[in-house]
Amino acid sequence: MSETTPVNPPREAWITGIGIASSLGEGLDEHWQALQDKRVNADTEGYAPYIVHPMAKVSFDAQIPKKGDQRQMEAWQRIGTYAAGLALDSAGIKGSTEILSRMDMIVAAGGGERDLAVDSAILSDQAQGNAAPGFLNERLMNGLRPTLFLAQLSNLLAGNIAIVHGVTGSSRTFMGEEAAGVDAVRIALARIAAGQSDIALVGAAQNGERKDLLMLYEFGNFNLKDKFSPIWERADGKAGFALGSGGAFLVIESKEHALARGAKPFARLTGVVADHARRKADGDVTRTLERLWTELGPRNDAAVITGATGTADATVQERAFLKTHGGAPVRATGTAFGHLMEAQFPLGLALAALSLSKGTLFPPHDSSGMENETTATPTQIVVIGAGHWRGEGMALVEKASA
Repeated sequence: MSETTPVNPPREAWITGIGIASSLGEGLDEHWQALQDKRVNADTEGYAPYIVHPMAKVSFDAQIPKKGDQRQMEAWQRIGTYAAGLALDSAGIKGSTEILSRMDMIVAAGGGERDLAVDSAILSDQAQGNAAPGFLNERLMNGLRPTLFLAQLSNLLAGNIAIVHGVTGSSRTFMGEEAAGVDAVRIALARIAAGQSDIALVGAAQNGERKDLLMLYEFGNFNLKDKFSPIWERADGKAGFALGSGGAFLVIESKEHALARGAKPFARLTGVVADHARRKADGDVTRTLERLWTELGPRNDAAVITGATGTADATVQERAFLKTHGGAPVRATGTAFGHLMEAQFPLGLALAALSLSKGTLFPPHDSSGMENETTATPTQIVVIGAGHWRGEGMALVEKASA
């Protein structure tokens, strides 16, 4: 459709494909069963004192058949390309050239991976006073492999998805940690609602098994250390996130487009709102979340799936917000999956759509009282993403009716 043709009223958007690969496994059935079993795959020793949710073993050949493609990707790109393929399979459009050639792609991505051996050698030599003039340039030119830049370019995930899966419509990559995941979904929905897009592939991936990332986040005292605990039980000096490896991708399309090709919806994506609280005064995050809730307009008994990080300030303020909506059953994804950063919000949407399609929430995994059992059949789920140090977002996902 034309980029400039407005649609009034806005078109309805459906989630018709879901792809998840994580520390719990791959695919919808395996993840749903893992959530029923309250399974957690957390490594407390390999990166001690930090805790990481490592990627489950998957056969990348199933979604990335060419070994050459796999070899030139870093781990986060393989995970993302794999999850994207699962989403296309789920939507029933894998290999459909006509659809894939006009399918929009919006990816949220972080900074690329680094060569730790080279970085460590440089820092060691500098600390020992062995850094002669021109030392840094020489070491970087001779020590780094020529293809390292392919691991560091954030938009290479989108590029690899285009190469491997043939998604060749417009392509956008957003950077900015959790907020990037929110905005990727927000823009996809806005374009579909306005008639600027018929179908989009949206998502993100992270490799949490990276010492450089753990070091980076330790500078801000964000890492969970020593002992694993569920999200809402991380307090009293034991707060922090446990990085997780995983990818989450969604196929989102207009209702009309889905019906025309005979697709069945998991759920309807009704709205996405976002903000950046200044976080200068106590309660800024709580007030921002309350404003977003009002703007989004869910019922007070809507269920909540949150990507709460477990970090001290952000999660304390999110907890205060949730307590004002005590009638809403709450589930935090970080306990089972770890914190997937850019992929945390798409993951929440994926689990919300899956829950609505099954007519039930997955069980709570918490003993603090924040998460409780419920037998109610959800018809609305609010997905919350409050970043560990900036960015807040919400989405309203509803049961779809054809």
